[in-house]
Formats: sequence, C-alpha cells, structure tokens
Amino acid sequence: MAVYWITGASSGIGEAMAHELSSQGNQVILSARNEKKLEAVRSKLSHPDQARILAFDISETQNAANAVTKAEEFFGVIDVVILNAGLSQRSLAQDTELQVYRNLMEVNYFGNVALTQALLPKFIARNQGQFVVITSLVGKFGTPYRTGYSASKHALHGYYDSLRAEMMMQNKNVFVTIICPGFVSTEISFNALGANGNATHVYDDSNAQGISPAEFAKRTIPVIKSKKYEDYIGGKEILGVKLKRFFPTMFAKKIAKTKVR
Repeated sequence: MAVYWITGASSGIGEAMAHELSSQGNQVILSARNEKKLEAVRSKLSHPDQARILAFDISETQNAANAVTKAEEFFGVIDVVILNAGLSQRSLAQDTELQVYRNLMEVNYFGNVALTQALLPKFIARNQGQFVVITSLVGKFGTPYRTGYSASKHALHGYYDSLRAEMMMQNKNVFVTIICPGFVSTEISFNALGANGNATHVYDDSNAQGISPAEFAKRTIPVIKSKKYEDYIGGKEILGVKLKRFFPTMFAKKIAKTKVR
C-alpha cells in the first residue's frame, strides 16, 4: 500500500480516484479549494480514517512549498502525487479575452509545475516517488473551443516528458506517468471558462456521454501502478491520437467537423 496525494479531489475524476485507491487500502490525501466538499468525499471513502484533507488553491503558486510540507506531515511521506486539478474552456479564439488564457495557464500549468518543483527534491532525496499528471487528449491534439485549454495541456506534456527524461538521465527512481482522458462524464464543461472568463454553466453532450469517473479510475489505477509513461483513457475518441500522427490532413478536416460540445 502507498500514500497518494490527489489534487482536484472534491469531485469528478479526483473523487473517483480517491474512492478506488481507498478501497484498495491505500492512504490518501485529498486536496481542492472547497474543504466542505472534501470532507463529504472523505466521509464516504472505504477507509475514511486513512484519509486526510488539505484544502488549498493550486493557482496560488507561492503556497506550493507550504502545501507539500503540510501534506508530508499527515503520513510522513508521499509516494504518488496525482495532479488532477484543472480548468477547461469553451469559447472561440476570436471572442476570448487574454486574461482567460492567463487563468487557464495559472491553474493547469503553473499550479501543477509549482507543486512538482516543491515536491521533486523530496522524491530525489528518497530516490523514490511518482508524478501522475492528468492532462487530456487535447494535450495531444487541438479541437475547436479549447484553444487555451489545449495549449495548457500541451505545455504539461512538454514539461513532464522533459522531467521524465531528466530523472532517467540521472538514474533516479522517480517516475512520471501522463494520463490523457477522453470524454468523462464530469462537470468539467459546466465549470469551463467562457470568452469573458465566467463559467459557462453548460453541459457538453460529448462529456455527458463519456465514460463514468468510476470507470476511468478503475482503468487508470493499474496504469499508475505499472508506471507506464503515457496512456489514453476514454472511448473511441482516443483514436484521434493515432489518426493525427499518421493522417494529419485527414484528422484536421475531421476534427473541424466533429461535435465537441
């Protein structure tokens, strides 16, 4: 068994991962901004006594080191951090204010990187640890209405692929696993930022018809435990990764016509 720290654990994928990991007897640390929601999640876990809550805003990067210190104090060590907290977008580029792009990068990219930079020396000192990064299929290819969201997820791939290479170069027992969800039935579209920065409060049909968070968690945990470099979890939409790689022109025309809202 291990100690897992999950960000974005108050709902959706993060909550489902917490339930699956707790049911397997692991110790879990739950993080998100809303402490009441985290308490509600913890109370329903298989082993709530083996779960702790650390509420903080991942976009407040100046607090990353303090968050890592507090997280370590719960169980004395962190074995795996699941970087799941994130924010999506639903707006056309020509309508979107620049501040929306900045907000997306602060949460999705800089927030995760800050936490990683604070935790990395701990992993290196122990010569043990694993970063699990929940990105998106749009971290591999772009789709309409997600220019900023896709850019932030692409940035994560660049950083964590490079970090993995550095750890391998130095023969460190520190691993990086990138998980790219397809359509998962969560509230990500409901909370997505619109052109002016406000939440759209609209559910996408594509997300509503996606796999359940529970199924996502069951399929993802084995990938994490195997320390696989990268994997894609979802339905037929994951075929887009290969389609873009081998048939980029065909993919570009198809994605422009595909319903992604």
